[in-house]
Amino acid sequence: MLYRIGQALFRFLFACFCRWEVIGLENFPMEGPVIVVANHVSYWDPIVVGSALPRQVHFMAKKELFFYPVLGFLIRRLGAFPVDRRRADRSAIKKGLEILKNGRVLGIFPEGTRSKTGEILAPYSGAAYFAVKTGAPVCPVALEGTRKIFSLGFFRKVRVKIGPVIRFDRSFDGDLESGSQKIMEKIRQLLDDL
Repeated sequence: MLYRIGQALFRFLFACFCRWEVIGLENFPMEGPVIVVANHVSYWDPIVVGSALPRQVHFMAKKELFFYPVLGFLIRRLGAFPVDRRRADRSAIKKGLEILKNGRVLGIFPEGTRSKTGEILAPYSGAAYFAVKTGAPVCPVALEGTRKIFSLGFFRKVRVKIGPVIRFDRSFDGDLESGSQKIMEKIRQLLDDL
């Protein structure tokens, strides 16, 4: 309920105060497990992705965000869960697998942190791992304009481009690193097309 209220509120705000555009929504699976992956340049990115997609997205978020009492409580209530980016976090892996097993949407920023320059960073292998382990499709999303979404006035252009899903399964013959590179290449192609 809280997620839907927040989603409606931010859709309204983005429509009123940004030139908000969502492209390729037909590529997003409306049922079953899905791994949503996107480039990451702003704290606004999870809100933008969550507002653009019709299903609730359960984001992996750096554990440090959960140390802030109000923010931690709020993002946990919205379905986010903590991940320790410095190690293979077994509890985060277990939670991600559980989300996908239950047919829900897992949100991951493969770069693991915000890019200060806007350039695509080297990815971690988490999204590819979840895709190979579960067979869930990976839905690449490119974000443009979120870096300065509300700076220097209103009506900045914010674009979300959703690409066709990428499928990995247990028969995937590459390693997780090559799978991760494939995911980031799809995001890069979507960005180039914006």
